[in-house]
Amino acid sequence: MEAFNYREVLKQIPSKPGVYQYWDANGELIYIGKAKNLKNRVSSYFNKDNYRVNAKTRVLVGKINKITFTIVDTEIDAWLLENSLIKRHQPRYNVMLKDDKTYPWIVIKNERFPRIYWTRKIIKDGSKYFGPYASVNMMHTILDFITEIYPLRTCNLPLSPENIEAGKFKVCLEYQIGNCKGPCQAFQSEEDYNRNIEAIKDILNGKIGAVVRNLKTELDKTATDLNFEAAHHLKQQYDLLERYQSKSTIVNSSITDVDVFSIASDEKYAFVNFLKVMNGTVIQTQTIELKKRMDETDEELLSLAISEFRSRFNSHSREIIVPFKLELQDAPIKFTVPKLGEKKKLLDLSQKNVTFFKREKLEQYEKLNPELRTERLLTQMMKDLRLNQLPRHIECFDNSNFQGKYPVSAIVVFKDAKPSKKDYRHFNVKTVEGPNDFATMEEAVYRRYKRMMEEDAALPQLMVIDGGKGQLSAAMKSLKLLEIEKQVTVIGIAKRLEEIFYPGDQYPMYLDKKSETLKIIQYLRDEAHRFGITFHRKKRNKATLTTELENVSGIGKTSAEKLLKHFKSVKKIKEANQEELLRVINLKQTKALFEYFAGNKKSQPL
Repeated sequence: MEAFNYREVLKQIPSKPGVYQYWDANGELIYIGKAKNLKNRVSSYFNKDNYRVNAKTRVLVGKINKITFTIVDTEIDAWLLENSLIKRHQPRYNVMLKDDKTYPWIVIKNERFPRIYWTRKIIKDGSKYFGPYASVNMMHTILDFITEIYPLRTCNLPLSPENIEAGKFKVCLEYQIGNCKGPCQAFQSEEDYNRNIEAIKDILNGKIGAVVRNLKTELDKTATDLNFEAAHHLKQQYDLLERYQSKSTIVNSSITDVDVFSIASDEKYAFVNFLKVMNGTVIQTQTIELKKRMDETDEELLSLAISEFRSRFNSHSREIIVPFKLELQDAPIKFTVPKLGEKKKLLDLSQKNVTFFKREKLEQYEKLNPELRTERLLTQMMKDLRLNQLPRHIECFDNSNFQGKYPVSAIVVFKDAKPSKKDYRHFNVKTVEGPNDFATMEEAVYRRYKRMMEEDAALPQLMVIDGGKGQLSAAMKSLKLLEIEKQVTVIGIAKRLEEIFYPGDQYPMYLDKKSETLKIIQYLRDEAHRFGITFHRKKRNKATLTTELENVSGIGKTSAEKLLKHFKSVKKIKEANQEELLRVINLKQTKALFEYFAGNKKSQPL
């Protein structure tokens, strides 16, 4: 059996919140854990110090043969999902979480004059449940806040009309201290009580407008009565309420039994994620891969995957949440394409997982076969830039000058989306005087492709111009002179907003800032700028050094260039002895150089 390579697995795990699962060689789920940062948490199990000290970790790590994980939005979401998965699967090594403890809910009991209290057990008797609550303190704060505003009964007396009318009950201490309005003796009507219950439902659903208005009234009243202690207490409750999140992204009791599906695909593969939600809790999650045989649509692939998953998990859910409408004829099943609310959050969670799974799988394939990545990138570029062929050969032009002096042009070449540095070229501009970037671009493009045509070299499929409409027009002018404007696709990229310009188009095209196509174009542009500015600086430095040597009496431009060519720098010329200098220049010039450098040393501080 092949040994488990945890180092390779750790490279694939993201630095995001989520739940991780460990499996043994028999395919048994042996441990489930939560993490704020999946990569850091899972990596800690394989830390040598941890491994030696903790006996449980040592045994557990020794049995791990596979690691899977589910990413979520927040650490609290990971906590809640971990709980539901552990309760569902009961892994062998989750000793601390195998008890019957669950997260608390607030329940509005299905009865006359409903009671409101918290519970860890859901009973299907028509009662309304809100939660679950990750923070018990926050849940108690909400309950206390509600009962303070809306006095409710806490007893479990059977308050039927007959019992109340017969006077079977007497008000208790809760009535005397103002915590209950005494519905047991008809001191409060059922209608008034139910109005309060409806307001409480709004609060528990996160609609805190009524709470804020009531709270402001209470604050005003306590301030008027100079009851500063009560005002401080209410202010504390308000601060807690502001931080409270009434509903979880992962679980919601109103979603009782649904299947959630999402899909991500490319030219060759499709990936489908499945979330199973029961009683508002995610109990199953899995992603599968489908390899395309023909040009199947996402609708076809998703329909196939839904059938496979429902059969595999024996699911009979009547509602299926999907990212787009499906043409499936099955009367008992309702297909929902949510736009807002809790169901949309579940769909987004599923989409997040399938997107990550797809990226991870494709990266694995591309590591094994780099040509796959090249083909994918080129295909994506062809699609994004509206090309009629794969851009296997791309050239990018950039100009550099300093206040109109020392103008140069640089061309960088990419082949199969990678730099081909042996094909880089630079030009000393010959026909342009002063800072004229358009004319410089025109000359560089003309000279480049005139020579390629003379040498019968293959033209690029794509040419990128560093600049906007002006530089693009200058490049097109040269291509038209050479009569090859229809043989090469030309685009310009403007730096400020990364706009893509096409010849003749009035408006630019904007690529997604995260798209790989834009990243390759930016790489081309930056590489051209780097290559051009390097050549420009060399040229400028050489001109500056030559000018300095020409200040020496008896040293002209020709002699200065000969010295620089031989010694490479002024510093080495200064360090050269008489014999070395005489190999390049005559004795009179050599003496003049020694006198010049000696004078400079005296006048310049060390």
